[in-house]
Amino acid sequence: MGERRGRHERGRRIPLIIGILIFVVGFGILLYPHIMQKHYEQKAGKAIQLFDKKYQEQEDNPQIEALYQALLKYNQELYETGQNQLKDPFAFAQKGFDLAPYGIDDNIIGHLHIPSAEIELPIYLGASDENMKLGATLLTHTSMPIGGENTNAVIAAHRGYYKAKMFKDIDKIQVGDEIYLRNFKEELTYVVSETVVINPTEIDKVLIQPGKDMLTLLTCHPYGESTYRYLVYAERK
Repeated sequence: MGERRGRHERGRRIPLIIGILIFVVGFGILLYPHIMQKHYEQKAGKAIQLFDKKYQEQEDNPQIEALYQALLKYNQELYETGQNQLKDPFAFAQKGFDLAPYGIDDNIIGHLHIPSAEIELPIYLGASDENMKLGATLLTHTSMPIGGENTNAVIAAHRGYYKAKMFKDIDKIQVGDEIYLRNFKEELTYVVSETVVINPTEIDKVLIQPGKDMLTLLTCHPYGESTYRYLVYAERK
């Protein structure tokens, strides 16, 4: 009698244990994206803090001024040649400018802050797979993010990388919102003027617009697919 009761109780416990395990696994799956996002935010935040600290300490460094002048020259030449090397931006893995001679070995040229979409990302040169996993990237053959007439810095990021949101919430950005871009020299403020959806082949949509000082954000669209490109245009305040 006791043996049968024991078998019965064990039989009741097994479904309960299985149910608990299913709940724990399911709960873990739900939590995983949040955990990874927090981990990414900490890592990206540290990179941004180190960037700011480094250049605050080097404000009077002649090497930084030399870098600034070199980037001004790069942007001018880019405009004068009509960006004739620019193809589908995501196809470019190589950076268009070498920062190493100026003492920058982490390939970070600045960081982006968009309060309306709660986006804060470091900016790396070149849209390589490695850089795209780390944060936002400056697309090759577009203007360096230092501002100025006849410039358009095109910044790309994943639309919801599995380890971080990145540009997942880009559609929350509205016309009139402000975007802050910090480079090694200063912080630039841009105001959103338009959002559009384009085909990947419409390269003319990300070209420099004569006389303007622009920042363009670019990512895949719709969310979870790469059929189109979603653009956010912003002009210097």
